Amino acid sequence: MPKQVTFNNKINKAFSEDVKAAVKAYFKENNLSKHANAEMVIKTILIFSIYFGSFALILSGLFSLPIMWVLCVAMGVGMAGIGFSISHDALHGSYSSNGTVNYIIGLSFDMVGANGYIWKITHNVIHHTYTNIQGHDEDLEVAEFIRLSPHSEFKPIHRLQHILALPAYSFATIFWIFVKDYWYFFKSPLGPFENKKHPLKEWVTLVVAKLVYYGYAIVLPLMILDVTWWQFLIGFLTVHLTAGIILGVVFQLAHVVEETTHPVPNEQNIIDDHWVIHEMYTTNNFARKNKLLSWYVGGLNYQIEHHLFPNVCSVHYPKISPIVERIAKKHGVPYNCHETFGEAVASHFRVLKKFGNPDFKYVPAQA
Repeated sequence: MPKQVTFNNKINKAFSEDVKAAVKAYFKENNLSKHANAEMVIKTILIFSIYFGSFALILSGLFSLPIMWVLCVAMGVGMAGIGFSISHDALHGSYSSNGTVNYIIGLSFDMVGANGYIWKITHNVIHHTYTNIQGHDEDLEVAEFIRLSPHSEFKPIHRLQHILALPAYSFATIFWIFVKDYWYFFKSPLGPFENKKHPLKEWVTLVVAKLVYYGYAIVLPLMILDVTWWQFLIGFLTVHLTAGIILGVVFQLAHVVEETTHPVPNEQNIIDDHWVIHEMYTTNNFARKNKLLSWYVGGLNYQIEHHLFPNVCSVHYPKISPIVERIAKKHGVPYNCHETFGEAVASHFRVLKKFGNPDFKYVPAQA
């Protein structure tokens, strides 16, 4: 396995110090908590209602099959929203100052079929530390036929990845609930971790939560509803394909676009820059003026602020974003951002085409 990558945090410290001080001052001067506020709590209730409310309406059996199918789409939207706007903050410890509250709310991740413990390892620790570093950042490993780093091995199938990407992304949650979590519990190395031991409590949580999800999402509808197995399967797949494509696309817009870089460690396996500077080069914001999108994705379109301040609740990102941008410009540090969601999507697919071209030569923007 590759040796663990480190960063040269002894250099270029000024930006990191300034931006942390400015954001800290923002919360102090406005007498604000960095955790969830009333707006966040209301959003949590609404998104839970979309998911579980739609599910309850389906189980009622009061609607025609076409209406039930629409409700399945709504469930998928709600499922992605829970991941974006509720679980994500809780698993980062940013929803509440109370660890127990974060743990309980974080279980919402498990209740929609995923595993919060393994997510905290692969996302909070590995992805946030080794962003866009091939061989370390697990978020670059979507599928064998999708090449998200110019430094990964090229395969002929990658020529078609700009076509295959959406289908691959759409199956993200299906893969997650049936394969990915189990695979990561046994996987070694897991990012930079060799033979990582998982606590018995987490093994039990994995099994129990999966059984609960399979029970209410698969067994219960088949027992209650007067539908055939294939009608159920269409509904089940609709929920997950909807959630998968939303989650898959949005997460890629944060790091795999034209403006972001894919740094390579030197011979000593060191990224010769401060970690905060590394995050600015490898991360991208999008559609900051789109209030509905910002509300729904829980600030994932403010990915720069999230990577610099993962312990700050996403509801605050729109306010601290101008602060981070201003200080980045002051220090000559890039602040990657697409004005619209469409621009970010187009940029991502242009990158897929470039990385799928065997003749493409990657030239990093960071000198």
